[in-house]
Amino acid sequence: MLISSSSTGPVILTRIQPRAVPESAAPFSQVVLDDQYAFLSGLVAADFPSGLEVLGDAAAETRAVLATIGDILDELELARDRIVKVEVHLADLDDFDAMDAAYREFFDGKAYPARTTVESKRLFGGSKVEITCQVRR
Repeated sequence: MLISSSSTGPVILTRIQPRAVPESAAPFSQVVLDDQYAFLSGLVAADFPSGLEVLGDAAAETRAVLATIGDILDELELARDRIVKVEVHLADLDDFDAMDAAYREFFDGKAYPARTTVESKRLFGGSKVEITCQVRR
């Protein structure tokens, strides 16, 4: 789909429904690719069947969501060290330390992306953690 043009030519966007996440009737794309980045929509544990098992534990939810993000990156043939920006929404900012400890497990060494963490009182499905990211292609 052509959405804009620049001095270097048209910018094409591709929308993808990754295998790791069940399709939704909600009006958004799970992944949008342009010529430089992959934009992943926010994910919560309640978005996928195996995530339902960990609802209520911020660390376990973080691990489940990041594992799904890892599966999406594998499908897109992108490495974790290509993640440039992460946004983490916590239903309760008191869960920051638990989320942060689980988050550190996902990345190798010190190749951490830029990150914003905010409190968002009501996340989908009663989740405690929602994560979205941008990945350089």
